[in-house]
Amino acid sequence: MSSTNETKITKDPAGNKLHVTRDFNAPLPDVWEAWTDSSLLDQWWAPKPWRAETKSMDFKVGGLWLYSMIGPQGERSYCRVDFQAIETEKSISSVAAFCDEDGNLTDDFPKMYWKSTFAATATGTSVLVEIAFDSEADLEKIVQMGFKEGFTMALGNLDEILAQ
Repeated sequence: MSSTNETKITKDPAGNKLHVTRDFNAPLPDVWEAWTDSSLLDQWWAPKPWRAETKSMDFKVGGLWLYSMIGPQGERSYCRVDFQAIETEKSISSVAAFCDEDGNLTDDFPKMYWKSTFAATATGTSVLVEIAFDSEADLEKIVQMGFKEGFTMALGNLDEILAQ
């Protein structure tokens, strides 16, 4: 089953935000689970040939997800996601930042303030992600490092998982 769904990413430099929209041909509970279950996140979150590996995840308000992105040569980049608000099958608000393997924040890359919203549609599920930054320079740094291409690839991976 191939998907004709397209990832759309637009920049709002005045508001220091990126907007990501993506539809999936899968029911809302399945898409929600793929965004909230670390064993599923590990299967799609990283753009190939990279892969994601969860070190720990406590999916609750005040909890965090600590994971690494592992490159083809075994290089690792760690990231932590702090969950600020969760409305089951509706939205997740979090702050993502790069860190060391113990979850201590680093200044390598800017913080990203995520709000992911999920909605059932006639053909599946629509996901809208708004990512805010402290400054336009921070937004540009993330774009320059290939965020748009990488996240588009990751969402394509999710399509493959949902089609199984």
